[in-house]
Amino acid sequence: MKLHAPFVQLPLRFDAARLLAEVSALDPSCWLEHPQKFPGNFALPLISVDGDPNSDAFSGPMRPTPSLRDCPYLMQVLGRLGAVWGRTRLMKLSGRAKVNRHTDISYYWRDRVRVHVPIVTKPTVRFLCGDAEVNMAAGECWIFNTWLMHQVINGDDDERIHLVADTVGSESFWALVDRGRALGHGTFPDWQAASVAPMGEARAALIYESVNLPQVMTPWELHEHLMFLLADVRAHAQLPAVQQRVSRFVAVWKSLWAQYGADRAGWPSYRIALNGFEQAMERAALPLQLDSGLPFMKGLRAMVLNVALADVR
Repeated sequence: MKLHAPFVQLPLRFDAARLLAEVSALDPSCWLEHPQKFPGNFALPLISVDGDPNSDAFSGPMRPTPSLRDCPYLMQVLGRLGAVWGRTRLMKLSGRAKVNRHTDISYYWRDRVRVHVPIVTKPTVRFLCGDAEVNMAAGECWIFNTWLMHQVINGDDDERIHLVADTVGSESFWALVDRGRALGHGTFPDWQAASVAPMGEARAALIYESVNLPQVMTPWELHEHLMFLLADVRAHAQLPAVQQRVSRFVAVWKSLWAQYGADRAGWPSYRIALNGFEQAMERAALPLQLDSGLPFMKGLRAMVLNVALADVR
């Protein structure tokens, strides 16, 4: 999610020792390699599609895995944050490993924020986002601007473990964010993080995502995503022509929606319109770049073209 600051520390502090005790009790075989086999990167799913402990998918009803149900304080941490939870994992970096520099530009990340609670860390673990850098201490709670280029470097021989939870938020969650400490946005002399102590073996009642990808994107959502991308484009002589083509495509999509809505009978017509728009954009928008330096077409495909219609998913 695009935030107003690279990093925001939420006003909560959790018991890292208790979290570590629960994590250490989990079966080591539950840890999965990174899907792209990045060296030293491992994950242990806590909330996944249908609660599948081997799933790393983004799409589908998110439910707790057996590992999460074995960790009462971890559930209490998520409960205290009070959000609607999507994919949630423990993420491990081996000694001297890193998360490669990248930006999260996709439909999933357009409206989701990633919460980090460090469990095992050292001062030499560097989290870089845009031009900012922070060391997240054990038990702290942070979110960051996933739209910016970011990277994590473990400069120690010991492993690093974070709770990493994805969420669209909630009213109470965003109230917490409003009371957070935005890095680089003031000194916050009286700011404090409240300690959240374990409450025995109580399991918090959590709320999970059930819907996360559209069957057919509504024209209003389609328009919003396209305007978001265009607002992030660097100035270029080709931009007015692209804006005109986008407006025409939104009008076509609205007319199809008025005729079919999400009915499958309209899916072939939606596909024809979507493919035609993609071909036009490949000609007109090829030189455009987003503020991050990534090609506009990469953002368009990830946020709209690959998601607007479920026929090929």
